[in-house]
Amino acid sequence: MQKSLIRLALALAISLPTFLAFNGCATVPITGRKQLNLFSPGQEMQLGLSSFEQMKKEVPVSRDAAALALVQKVGQRIAAAAANDLPGAQWEFVVFESKEANAFCLPGGKIGVYAGILPITKDEAGLATVLGHEVAHASAHHGAERMSEAMLRELGGQVLGMSLAKSDPKTQAAMSMIYGLGTQLGVALPHSRQNESEADAMGLLYMARAGYNPEAAVAFWERFADATRSSERGLWFLRTHPVTDDRIKRIKELLPRAKAEFRPPGP
Repeated sequence: MQKSLIRLALALAISLPTFLAFNGCATVPITGRKQLNLFSPGQEMQLGLSSFEQMKKEVPVSRDAAALALVQKVGQRIAAAAANDLPGAQWEFVVFESKEANAFCLPGGKIGVYAGILPITKDEAGLATVLGHEVAHASAHHGAERMSEAMLRELGGQVLGMSLAKSDPKTQAAMSMIYGLGTQLGVALPHSRQNESEADAMGLLYMARAGYNPEAAVAFWERFADATRSSERGLWFLRTHPVTDDRIKRIKELLPRAKAEFRPPGP
């Protein structure tokens, strides 16, 4: 009985990637990958807007006029390059007062940049690398995809729970833990790393189309690797993002296509 329950928990966890691969209901721009997206564009945009407004209440917005102007300038150029991939987006680029070397994207075109990453971006092209990546998350609907996958994982957990209704509490707890670890290591984290790699590839094209030399992406990620080396310790399969050295290698492989679309801005 115990072995059959373990097999059931593992089967539910393992079957999710297969379901996601063959039941995608949307297509990612540029890459053509099929994805699961259970949210309408309106729902997705509203979720992003409400979350971003809450973020602006909780984290101080930078008052550095020069930083704000630069992020707005580069952000709008990148957004224009991605306009066909996310029609109707309500783009907003905000600098938050934080020492964290990071940036983020919420559904619908809400982009946040932490001030701590600006010394690493160094110049417009470095910033274009970051914003191209975040804009790509928006146009690829990665936020809605992650929420859809979370709903599916929860449904699988409910199915498992119903099948364990007559089991003792210890068995229920053990099987739930197996299922949770299986979906986390086998679905959530791999898909997160996949989304990040996809955003790197799409962002590289966006920055090139916006008139920024895509070769600058390699220099940015090398600076980022140097600045964050200590935080990259640990097992790779527990990471939400690819290892930076692997990202650099992949970006170098993608450079020929991006450079083919690079057009320096006119005088």
